[in-house]
Amino acid sequence: MEVVILEDAHQVAVAGAEAIAQHVIDTPTSVIGLATGSSPLGVYRELAARVQAGSLSFAGCTAFLLDEYVGLGPGHPQAYRTVIDREFTDHVDIDGAHVCGLDGLAEDIPTMCEAYEEAIAQAGGIDVQLLGVGTDGHIAFNEPGSSFASRTRIKNLTGQTRRDNARFFDGDLTAVPQHCLTQGIGTILEARHLVLVALGVGKAEAVRELIEGPVSALWPATALQLHRHVTVIIDEAAASDLKLADYYRECYASKPAWQRF
Repeated sequence: MEVVILEDAHQVAVAGAEAIAQHVIDTPTSVIGLATGSSPLGVYRELAARVQAGSLSFAGCTAFLLDEYVGLGPGHPQAYRTVIDREFTDHVDIDGAHVCGLDGLAEDIPTMCEAYEEAIAQAGGIDVQLLGVGTDGHIAFNEPGSSFASRTRIKNLTGQTRRDNARFFDGDLTAVPQHCLTQGIGTILEARHLVLVALGVGKAEAVRELIEGPVSALWPATALQLHRHVTVIIDEAAASDLKLADYYRECYASKPAWQRF
């Protein structure tokens, strides 16, 4: 696991975009995993700026969303497919038909989830997966207690996650769905490169557990310690609880010029 501590949100966004862009430049047909939430937004803006400047193209790429709310259709402003279109796909040159999301209105959820897993496999698996982390350590919508072997499925959201996400629903907790669809931890761990971004002191405890804590279902993000290629990019506030922060800074500062993310 590479831990990159940067000064502020802008630097995190630039580094996160670079980690993803490296894959797309090397392999123009890359399969990309897209996350929602606040932390990835800067990354999407940086990627869009590169596309608009002509230095990057997603025209040959395929993308898969991490998760979705049950009961929200693609036209709802807080449906994750709507959010991804608004924040990313509408600003880059990816073919919308190649951006795949979970169906929050599916009548047969288990069958739809199985089909989603199959679609990822048929695409050749995910090359680079962008991630955020919740204050309780969840990744995607894999809440505390989730199995590390879990696959795409329906989950019940915790009260903490619903409170955290109420800000996207004008502060109305009752408007936040109780259930979600999410790629499982086992699904996420099959991506070839995981890029996690986190910002702010509110994520400091989760970041500490993710990087330095024991691997535990109580903190689902700790499963990333089991992956061979993880890049964690955080600002100083999110790094404030790390015991080895100075060592991570030293490692990044002395990184060989040939070694990329």
